[in-house]
Parts: sequence; C-alpha cells; structure tokens
Amino acid sequence: PEFKVQAFLSTSHTTMAASIKFLVLLSICLGHTFVQADTCLGPEFKVQSYSTPESVVSTEAVLIGEFTLTCKNGLKNINLYAEIGDKTLPVTKTADPHKYQISLTDEHANLPSGSYTFRIFDEEGFAALRKTQRSSESTESLKPLFTITLSHSGIWNGPAIQSEFVAAISAILVWWLAYTARSKLLA
Repeated sequence: PEFKVQAFLSTSHTTMAASIKFLVLLSICLGHTFVQADTCLGPEFKVQSYSTPESVVSTEAVLIGEFTLTCKNGLKNINLYAEIGDKTLPVTKTADPHKYQISLTDEHANLPSGSYTFRIFDEEGFAALRKTQRSSESTESLKPLFTITLSHSGIWNGPAIQSEFVAAISAILVWWLAYTARSKLLA
C-alpha cells in the first residue's frame, strides 16, 4: 500500500511538471507573437517640416517635423521615440492615428542652419537604445525603425537698419530741410 501512494504522488508530480512546462512553452510562443505584432513592418512615411525663420519675434529656434506613418501589417497609434545626437525625445501622436510630430527647440546659436537627422525607434528599439546608453556604448550600431531628415534654413536677424531708425532719421531730415528753406525765405 505504501508503494502505491508513492507511485501515485510520483505520477502526479510528473504530470504537473509536464503541464507547467507546456504552459511556459505556450506562453513564450504566444508572448513572442504578441511582441512581434507591436513592431511596424515595412514602414512607409511622408514628412513635412517647419523651422523658425527669424529671430526678431522668437527667442529660440524651433524645428518641427510632422510625418504620416503606415505599416504594412496595419499597425497604428504606436509609441515612437527619436534620437538626435545625444538627445532622446518622445514622438507625439496626433488625433489622426497615422500622424506623428517631433519637435526640437534650442537657442538660435545651438541650432544653426543645416540638416538634422532623427532616428525613429519603436518601443522595442527604444528599450535597446536606453540599455546601450546606460552601458555607455555607441548607439550607432542600433538599427532604427526609420530615419527622417529635417532641414533648417537658419534664422533671419532682421534688417541691418531697423525701420524705427529710418523713420526717425527721415523725420529729422525733413525737419532740417524745412527749417533751412524757411530760413532762406525769411532772410
């Protein structure tokens, strides 16, 4: 009788261990499928950009890129992140599920005219990027989802001579001409 109880317990543990192994294997397979579903496959994008044209009315230069992203697997409203140089920025979702916006703001001297390349990452790529940054390794080897390049034409500092100055000089000149003409008439 003692042998039967031990054999039953041994069979019960073997069946339970096999069930646990099956559930773990099944969750790994299904988990991998769900993680893969969050990756944008074959991204296609169209970019529109805006940059601050002048420094007269703004204290900082702004570079904005708005892009439409379509994935071949139909994903939309995914979380995206951008890297430019040593900065990481969140990409903002708009009301349209396929449109996103990224912006970079800095002082005029720190954003000179030129092209700025943003490397766009999904959540999985961003996690790898952060891990690489924490270990102080180069991030250049990481493959982004895609890259966008925004052009900044530089800023216009305004006219060399302010219009107020020209108006004041003109008023003084007109007054001087009128005063000298009056003086000649009275003499």
